[in-house]
Amino acid sequence: MTDATTTTPTAPRPSDPDGSRGSRFVRELTTGNAAISVLAVVLALVLSGVLIAATDDDVQTTAGYFFARPSDFLSAFWGAVSGAYSSLFQGAVYNFRVDGFAAGIRPLTDTLNYSVPLIAAGLGVAVAFRVGLFNIGARGQMLIASAAAGWVGFSFHLPVGVHLVLALLAGVAGGALWGGIVGFLKARTGAHEVILTIMLNYVAFYLLSYMLRTPGLLQAEGSNNPKSPATLETAILPRLFGSGYNLNLGFVLVIGITAAVWWLLNRSTLGFRFRAVGENPHAARTAGMDVKNIYLYAMLISGGLAGVAGSTQVLGTLTTGFSSGIDAGIGFDAITVALLGRSRPWGVFGAGVLFGALKAGGYSMQAANGVPIDIVLVVQSLIVLFVAAPPLVRSIFRLPAPGARRATAPTKEAVVTK
Repeated sequence: MTDATTTTPTAPRPSDPDGSRGSRFVRELTTGNAAISVLAVVLALVLSGVLIAATDDDVQTTAGYFFARPSDFLSAFWGAVSGAYSSLFQGAVYNFRVDGFAAGIRPLTDTLNYSVPLIAAGLGVAVAFRVGLFNIGARGQMLIASAAAGWVGFSFHLPVGVHLVLALLAGVAGGALWGGIVGFLKARTGAHEVILTIMLNYVAFYLLSYMLRTPGLLQAEGSNNPKSPATLETAILPRLFGSGYNLNLGFVLVIGITAAVWWLLNRSTLGFRFRAVGENPHAARTAGMDVKNIYLYAMLISGGLAGVAGSTQVLGTLTTGFSSGIDAGIGFDAITVALLGRSRPWGVFGAGVLFGALKAGGYSMQAANGVPIDIVLVVQSLIVLFVAAPPLVRSIFRLPAPGARRATAPTKEAVVTK
């Protein structure tokens, strides 16, 4: 007679490393998307350091007699890289070579000021990404928003608070309109949003250039230059810490916008629909969602956020009018910011601050060490490369795949045979 008794598996005990909540959190923290983004930045900085050293005259000279005196080469290599990154830090975070905390902290305020339009435009691109749309048109949306906000900023004489709010709303409306055109055509005709946004970038650029060359539209009165009149002081974003610092109210604005976008995507019904359509539009349509209207809503919001970026460019510290280059390449940098932030609002916020630091510190690095400013573009490009290739980063740092469980001892099964 055979009597078999088998114990049924039980839930992991709190002491089980794989089953504990804390262990799962640590594993996700070290192998998830956030870790990949951080490591991508580290790799980009390391490779860029090699390029910085390669362009340094002392490094090139000592490389000629490397085998005779390798210490000279290593010393020159370290001096070039450490000097460049030290200047980057001093130009972006804190300048410890000046007297007083107030003067030393000024680079950080410049970094935050540079990050304002990057964060706003990056959030716009991220919202489109979450719906499965590739908004390559943040530049065009920024240009139209700049035209609308700038026109309100120099055309009307209104009280301080009213004028500023009206100019900001005009810019948001302009960006939303330009993004809404893409959403409408995508929803009604099935046109590809990448082609639409790229083409509308050109339309916006040449339209703005035409308006800046036409008296009575955006061209300053009595001027032959393609430039607008100066924005009135009542429409300028006030500086947060006085005239000694460039940081203005736009930074507080983007903090609030980041929180609002987070709530929209993670807590609202519309955000749930956005995420559902982004994951699988066919399944969302089967569930009764109006996918076409969701595309339209997403592009309206995306364009409006890019409009915030364009508005802050015009209404920041700009008091001499603007030209057709007002976007300063931010519309395309926003794509990189959204990718690095993994299309998560607070991730985009952090990525925007990082890119603001690279921009602010890049000028200091060039002035103090003679490093080409193009090195900053190389850093950004390498970040995108590594962010877009998570398996490469995981293989370099020997990270397990996300969700992989560690091997554990086999569970004990009692099988008694008589």
